[in-house]
Amino acid sequence: MKKRILTSIEIGIVIVLAFVLKILVSSYFFDAAILFVSVMAAYETAKLFTKMGKYNYTYLAAAFPALLMLSNLLGLAFDSTIGLSFTLVIDVAIMIITFGIIFLIGVLSRRKLFNEMKIRKMDRSMTTTKYAFNKAFNTAVAFIYPAFLLSLMTVLNHIDSLSSTLPSVGKFGGYLSLTALLFTILIPVFTDTFAYLTGSLIGGKKLMPKVSPNKTISGSVGGIVWCVLLSICTFLILNAIGPINTAFANAGLKIWHIVIISVIGSVLCQMGDLFESFLKRKAGVKDSGKLLAGHGGILDRFDSYILLPAFLLIFFVIMLAVI
Repeated sequence: MKKRILTSIEIGIVIVLAFVLKILVSSYFFDAAILFVSVMAAYETAKLFTKMGKYNYTYLAAAFPALLMLSNLLGLAFDSTIGLSFTLVIDVAIMIITFGIIFLIGVLSRRKLFNEMKIRKMDRSMTTTKYAFNKAFNTAVAFIYPAFLLSLMTVLNHIDSLSSTLPSVGKFGGYLSLTALLFTILIPVFTDTFAYLTGSLIGGKKLMPKVSPNKTISGSVGGIVWCVLLSICTFLILNAIGPINTAFANAGLKIWHIVIISVIGSVLCQMGDLFESFLKRKAGVKDSGKLLAGHGGILDRFDSYILLPAFLLIFFVIMLAVI
């Protein structure tokens, strides 16, 4: 537990430092942090797939987040001509094209795949073509989870610059990115911390014992409740700052918006945590990796963040469309 707490503090310091550098120096510092997390999480996910018998191109899965990052940054830089929607379409197209290329390469490398199948003692009824497809498909799944979902934090990081795609973004006075990323960071922290504390204090019936035996229903509810309360406190603190108060007033951001964000966000954080626990159980391992003392791998620490950026991006895009 001591190692886990120290690792949490260390990670928190790194995240805060990246956030401060984003504000004071350049947003690209935060992009670099996102890229590192995405690469490591994708690598660990691909390794979990392999242990589950879902063979893939592990290093290609790990390299793919860099391609997504480049696509997103270029799309955001040319917002007036490309736009947010088209940037995301390009991301999907890149995933499909990459899947097609690695499947084709697999088909053209029948002898290598056949030898690989023999070494892995796979079912002899499976053809090399089917194996090539399965391997390419499993790699493509890692493109989506976690690579693409985490890459959406890049969009949130630069959302203030999307004035052509989202004209109403100007009403936030340049504080939308800061607000969105702050809640992206804090909602998982609030949820994980107080779900653990509440569950340890109250105990009770298990939430999903076959997936994660230590999580309780009381902990889950406590995580949501405390996340809402602390998110409201965060909003009130931000709202007490003059320029941000003006921006929130112009954009129409209210407490009930924060309640919606924190409730749904907290649920998504717990879903992300449970899904990663499910993958580890299927793979027969305790941790996704060994990079972080007390936490295992990067995926173990950031599983709660994977689903949240997509929700917050959708929420703020809809909000900007109606104000």
